[in-house]
Amino acid sequence: MDYLKFILYGLIQGLTEFIPVSSTAHLKVISIFLGIDDPGASLSATIQLGSVLAIAWYFKKDILNFRSQSSNKLLEYLLHERLLRSIFIGTIPILFLGGSIKIFSPYFFDNVLRSNLSIALVSFLMAFFMYLADNSKRGSINIKNHNYSDSFLIGFFQAFAIFPGVSRSGITISSALISGWERRDAAKFSFLLGMPAIFIAAIVEFFSSFDDFFSLGFLPLLVGLITTFLSSLLAIDFLLKYFSANGLKIFIIYRVIFGVVILLNL
Repeated sequence: MDYLKFILYGLIQGLTEFIPVSSTAHLKVISIFLGIDDPGASLSATIQLGSVLAIAWYFKKDILNFRSQSSNKLLEYLLHERLLRSIFIGTIPILFLGGSIKIFSPYFFDNVLRSNLSIALVSFLMAFFMYLADNSKRGSINIKNHNYSDSFLIGFFQAFAIFPGVSRSGITISSALISGWERRDAAKFSFLLGMPAIFIAAIVEFFSSFDDFFSLGFLPLLVGLITTFLSSLLAIDFLLKYFSANGLKIFIIYRVIFGVVILLNL
């Protein structure tokens, strides 16, 4: 049963981390509907490492380009590479907000915002925000011509993804569309921007709940990570292809239905 649970956790995490429907909300709500344990914030964050590995694997050519373009002066190149600086700038808001909550109110989410009612209401709010984004004027900003204020703005919105039900990919892609980004590059920048945020959150949660992980078992956790990695690859590939051609409409409808189903089962 442990293996089956962790496979399920991995599938939910991987498929919903990059599709704009909120992985945290689905891990909690689906667990309740199926009668299994809520994985909780710590386990959710840890298996997200599989999603980070999936981003690195999917965009490995882009990442390896960093090395090939400056074989003898890698550190200097990293400090001056525009995209990497943008990712760093965009990561600052979520580090500040997430770090502040972790230090001053570590149980804030479990006690206040991890309820089904809260997740349902947030799902409706996100559906509305995504609707505004999907109907905004097509823009021309992309990864090559964006400026640092663009990356900071998306990073500012990404900070709200620490609230269960928001969806990191949903809010970053939507904020990019509203500010004038092209669809495909909005999604691609969202994924790349998520790497440090997801990784740091996973590491912090791992060490803050280190003793709890001994009760989980290494092999079930490994199975969950591998499942997350494989399902994340599928989700990234699907969203880049589908979203570029069709926009956010199907995900907006899904988020409304998801919120209604939660409310009907309170």
